Amino acid sequence: MDIRPAGTAPELLRHYQAIFAKCFPQATHLDTVYLEWLYAHNPAGPVIGLDAWDGERLAAHYACIPVQAVVDGKVCRVMLSLNTATDPDYQGRGLFTKLADGTYADGAAQGMAGIYGVANANSTPGFLRKLGFDLVGPLDAKIGVGSLLPEATANKQDDVQFRREWDQRTLQWRCANPKRGYRLARSSTGRLSASASTGKFMLSAFAELPTPIDGVQTASAPLGLRLHLGLVPRSMGALKGAWRELPARFRSSPLNLIYRALDERVKAPASGSVLFSVLDFDAF
Repeated sequence: MDIRPAGTAPELLRHYQAIFAKCFPQATHLDTVYLEWLYAHNPAGPVIGLDAWDGERLAAHYACIPVQAVVDGKVCRVMLSLNTATDPDYQGRGLFTKLADGTYADGAAQGMAGIYGVANANSTPGFLRKLGFDLVGPLDAKIGVGSLLPEATANKQDDVQFRREWDQRTLQWRCANPKRGYRLARSSTGRLSASASTGKFMLSAFAELPTPIDGVQTASAPLGLRLHLGLVPRSMGALKGAWRELPARFRSSPLNLIYRALDERVKAPASGSVLFSVLDFDAF
């Protein structure tokens, strides 16, 4: 088996689309257009990952993308764990673990302080046992109306041990997802929010940014209910507005935030100190 770096060449993207279609036929968004946006155009840098090849046949693929975050009080580069697929003919050979370990070593060599991801109930144990991740905690899933965060968020971040660091370029890129774009809105107080369709009538995935970002195009926020998938630090208090737990029958699987440190000087965050939203991973 030949292990090679993941890349962004059109031929590679076609191979990735094919293996995703074979492994996850319901995930129709994982096509070359989406993968080019995700792997090649991220302002924080191109895809970091590895592929396993059996001759000219792609046997397995694992990909992360670099992002900037504040972790343990330090602004640093980390990786977001995203796409993995192993051709059914090659499963059971430990390829995912091999590719993941190699990817994390490559990330550490490039100065990444850690790696985070969102795993469902089935995949979480494997990340914890085999790949050395820490379980930060389950994501809240709530529906409601109104704001999520207090207006004085910037003054309440001393205890935040993890949050994604957005700027104009990375936010515009994130909102330009070719399969599920985000609409940015600004409240009367200047608070910036982002909304995306969930595919459900009058229900939008919703996120708020804790710090101001200028130079982005905004519109009015969509009407209807809002879905919050994420975490709000205890130091910021309860969610503002009117929010209720999403009924279990509407959840496909509980989602967990996981984190693995790649730099021993930057500790994994505690569950009550994380500011995290749908913008910060790939649910919508």
